[in-house]
Amino acid sequence: MTKISLITVVRNGETTIADCMASVLSQTTQPFEYIIIDGNSTDRTLEVIEKHCWPAVKVISEPDHGLYDAMNKGINLASGDVIGLINSDDVYADNQVLQKVSDFFSDNPKIDACYGDLCYVRCDDLTKIVRYWRSNSYQLGLFRKGWVPPHPTLYVKTEIYKKYGGFDLRYRIAADFELMLRLFATHHIQTAYLPHIMVRMRLGGTTNRNLKNILLQNLEIRRALRSHNMSSSLVGFVAHKAWSRFLQFVQRPQ
Repeated sequence: MTKISLITVVRNGETTIADCMASVLSQTTQPFEYIIIDGNSTDRTLEVIEKHCWPAVKVISEPDHGLYDAMNKGINLASGDVIGLINSDDVYADNQVLQKVSDFFSDNPKIDACYGDLCYVRCDDLTKIVRYWRSNSYQLGLFRKGWVPPHPTLYVKTEIYKKYGGFDLRYRIAADFELMLRLFATHHIQTAYLPHIMVRMRLGGTTNRNLKNILLQNLEIRRALRSHNMSSSLVGFVAHKAWSRFLQFVQRPQ
């Protein structure tokens, strides 16, 4: 069986971390290890974590340099075969997600990473779907159009992180895009799309919190593309992103 190391990064997440941990605990296949990186929270986050802990949970609480720095800490600590990340305000869509991921890697040893679909849900009602992010199989050239798989659904072999590195901290809000661009398009790792809803994500995260962050993210995405020698048409980039976002609001899971 594939050993999955799961990482959650949190700071002042007392209102959501219990839901996240309960979602992990409900999985029919439990992670080999569950690493929670707390950014020195000033609320009751650590109390909530301690209340809901079980033996596989490892908690590190200390100051960090932001979300991606904390994720890198977790990646460096992970000792499983495959690493996944679930945000502290997200939950799994069902209790079979980790089982599907584990079985997939066991059955496909040449695959380096897999990813699936994601639903954005209301903050006060995790059953209310607002946007449905249905992904698709990766093809060369998609990143130039602003395409990216949902990062919370991404599972990557630990050896890939060791070989190619983690998140680039020069990107404040789009380091996840740069990471996937680097792994998929520059280093050409073997990836696979699992057509399954893996995560329910609360609206209001860092990226989509306001127009300023959305603009900053897109500027960083364009910078990441240039840094990997992947220039793209600004008009085509904006059009594809707008169309993809529109589809997320009108499409619904079957």
